[in-house]
Amino acid sequence: MPASGIIVAVCTANICRSPMAAALLQHALAAQPEIFKSVRVVSAGVSARPGEPVSQNSVLALKKVGLDISQHRSQALTQRMLDEAIAVVCMTESHRAVIQMQAEPEPRNLLLFRQFVPNATDREIGDPYGGPIAVYEAARDEMVESIPSLVEYLKKLVR
Repeated sequence: MPASGIIVAVCTANICRSPMAAALLQHALAAQPEIFKSVRVVSAGVSARPGEPVSQNSVLALKKVGLDISQHRSQALTQRMLDEAIAVVCMTESHRAVIQMQAEPEPRNLLLFRQFVPNATDREIGDPYGGPIAVYEAARDEMVESIPSLVEYLKKLVR
């Protein structure tokens, strides 16, 4: 039976990290077996102002790996998203803490994007906002490194 539902990538304002994370994860899931075809990856921010354009450096960082997020507009994380989510994947512990404090009920699979990276010394993806393109590329590369282990974990939730 095919899975349905959403995976939510979460950061602060939904203009840098979570749009990149969602696009990278959706791209990775597209290469997985058929059961993942109906799983959508969306992004949101714990303190996002709806409708803000994605950071230009986020667009450039993903363009360099063949993904286009230029049309993304920010949205605030909602309880409905949390309720529909197969998994909620946060960039930092502070994002997870905000959700734990505000969500009712708390989502079952509230994860860190880098949680499953073997031997990772840092489980968080820092905020590149306002930094040079190299900082955005470093955040992107941390996400790319995280995806194989994250996808393996998600496979256990979707089956």
